[in-house]
Amino acid sequence: MRKLSAFAALTVSLLSASVAFAGEKTVTLAVQNMSCATCPHTVKESLLAIPGVARVVVSFETKTAVVVYDDMRTSIRALTSATTKAGYPSTPKS
Repeated sequence: MRKLSAFAALTVSLLSASVAFAGEKTVTLAVQNMSCATCPHTVKESLLAIPGVARVVVSFETKTAVVVYDDMRTSIRALTSATTKAGYPSTPKS
């Protein structure tokens, strides 16, 4: 019984440690090829399809996408790849 309790305590501590290292990040992407009012919807859907993406706000006016994501589940490279595959190449805006 003690071994089971020790194992459970270790498991809980490891899980909480990994959550502590995970972080919500925000990146603004400069998005190319948005030429109509429907384009932001396509960009948003391509980003929301990526596991780890929490929120996306796309602006047609500024040609940007602000993405909130879990950096333990995805990367900026995956985000830019998703928009590029949808026909809208993007790069992180500095």
